[in-house]
Amino acid sequence: MSALAALARLHAAAEGFAQPLRRVRHHTLITEPLILAIYNMSGEAAAPLGCMIGAPHADPVTLVVPSPRNRDLRQEFYLRLADVILPFIDQHARTLQNVPTRGDKPDRQRCARAPQILVPNTSTIDYLRRVARSIRFQQAPTPEFPHGDPQVGLLGRWLTFFTDRAGYPGSSMLLPMTDLLAAHWATGQSSLEDASLALLLGWIDPPAGMTGAQGAAAAAHPIDYPPAGPATDPTFDRVVLDPKISAYLDAVNSNDVRAEARVTAALERDVAEQLKPTWEQMGTAVTLLTSIPEAARCPGRWDADRDAFTGHVQHIAAGGFPQPVFDKPIDAAARLARMERAQLRFEDEQALDDPFVLAERRSSGTAFAGVIVEREPDRTQLSSKGRPQLRPRFTVQTADPPPLAQGKMACPSDPKRLVEIREVIPDGPEQHLVVLELVVGMGRVGNPQRGAVPELGEVRAYTAVPEQWKTPDFPSRDQTPWTHGGPPEPDQPGPPADDLTDGANP
Repeated sequence: MSALAALARLHAAAEGFAQPLRRVRHHTLITEPLILAIYNMSGEAAAPLGCMIGAPHADPVTLVVPSPRNRDLRQEFYLRLADVILPFIDQHARTLQNVPTRGDKPDRQRCARAPQILVPNTSTIDYLRRVARSIRFQQAPTPEFPHGDPQVGLLGRWLTFFTDRAGYPGSSMLLPMTDLLAAHWATGQSSLEDASLALLLGWIDPPAGMTGAQGAAAAAHPIDYPPAGPATDPTFDRVVLDPKISAYLDAVNSNDVRAEARVTAALERDVAEQLKPTWEQMGTAVTLLTSIPEAARCPGRWDADRDAFTGHVQHIAAGGFPQPVFDKPIDAAARLARMERAQLRFEDEQALDDPFVLAERRSSGTAFAGVIVEREPDRTQLSSKGRPQLRPRFTVQTADPPPLAQGKMACPSDPKRLVEIREVIPDGPEQHLVVLELVVGMGRVGNPQRGAVPELGEVRAYTAVPEQWKTPDFPSRDQTPWTHGGPPEPDQPGPPADDLTDGANP
């Protein structure tokens, strides 16, 4: 947490209302996302009890599992869930658009749209990851696995894709509402309490006549505001759920079809009643977030999501295998490198788009702002080949902490002209002179660009610029030892067949 975020939390606690942390929204929100709130049975790793799913501001679909420990009933639940999610995905995969040549990338096609799923919290994403792992290897029924279904396996593969994409910095395909709201507003409660959607909205959007603190206190009652999942309320488990499941099992054991249907319908009403407040809170959260203007670089990150979605559509259409249980070492290293680069780029882009994020960076020394006190617009230097090059310099006087950034920097109001720090000179007890040199966007010696160097007295801010890193070169599989995923030696047997399957598969 930055110093400014901590200060905003103190102001929220003192004033009783949430304080804004962002000026713009850094994630895409499509017009018709899919909202999913799901419950799991207590004491089980991946035994869904029920869920509510649908589009915002529409009547949701409620699905229940009257006996979550029964694998056949869970399979039926997954099939019904697939009937909702897979058509939603398919309708976004139908329309393609041409992407023109860019750099060394040839013309290609990608999906014109991409699906988006919204969930209440990060715990739901972790739960969906476990569920996806347990079902994504399902195929057509065989004598060994008579209950397999390729639709359930396909659902698991897509849920794995969404949960993997949720960990990619800047991705908007699977979003937890608590994280988005907490990134845009500071509350007067702890970060642990911010993980509750009801408490968070109590601070941000309290009922009429209440402060945020009062709204959060009212939202702490589990009867009026049940948990958003995947964990259920213990009182609900004891008073409602356990008797209904026992009644269902008694009806099944006695072959009483009417009693079985009656208990199932009652349980569906109970689960819907528990999830309805969360569903309404999700609609409120979407409304609050869409009221914030979208960041300028947000569409570019959504294009990356569409590229990833198109790639997975093509992988499945080509008969590709499901995602492995564990990445091979080289694949894991490549994934880590991609995510590290994406994290740095996402942070840099936020600072260029959002003055609040820029202010947080200024407090930590990774950005600075000040007044132009010296300028050399016609400065030149000789290149390695002895040719004169235009390299203007100017000096910024700043009271911010000495900048620690290395590499190219840019001004949010003029992001195409890049500078590099050449010298930092103390200028009194609380000020510094930062000498900057233009390295991109200054023109040539015979044709300098006008306005490339800011005028004296002008106030400018500079922060690290998002860079395009080249993908690291990793060794091929043939050049990788067997200890790191390469081919085994002639006398080294490969992994047993049982290790190639997922132990969590029911």
